[in-house]
Amino acid sequence: MFTVELKDDQITATLSRALAQMGDLTPLMDDIGEILVVSVKERFKAGESPDGVKWAAKSPVTLAKYGARKSNRVDSRPLFGPSGMLSSQFFPETSPTHVSIGSSRVYAAMMQFGGTKAQFPHLWGNIPARPFFGFSEQDRANILEQTEDWLSGVFSQP
Repeated sequence: MFTVELKDDQITATLSRALAQMGDLTPLMDDIGEILVVSVKERFKAGESPDGVKWAAKSPVTLAKYGARKSNRVDSRPLFGPSGMLSSQFFPETSPTHVSIGSSRVYAAMMQFGGTKAQFPHLWGNIPARPFFGFSEQDRANILEQTEDWLSGVFSQP
């Protein structure tokens, strides 16, 4: 029995770089986080969930409550309140092995999942779920493309 050992400085350097970069996927996770933030912002513009379902319209009660406020600023689009903060306060959190996306608004979960006045007596009415966080088929395609580009870059650097 015999063994053949091939040594190539360029291949060794490329594999070492790949190993080093794949050990810390933070740059890729950062890119994926940005893809997801852009996707959520686009959902707000379109007024639909990750699977393309249009969000329920604001109720007449909600529109009346907003109209009665001092500012009288009434935005009839679902999930756009007087401050406009929910539609813009998203952030990715990344590490070498994961990415998550969240909102700094404390009421984001209620808007995402909905709730009833029976469950939450402080509400002025039932709130339908209007999912904005999630994973669409376009998200999947964008993430796969970004990952392939990133992997190509790992092996093409000198």
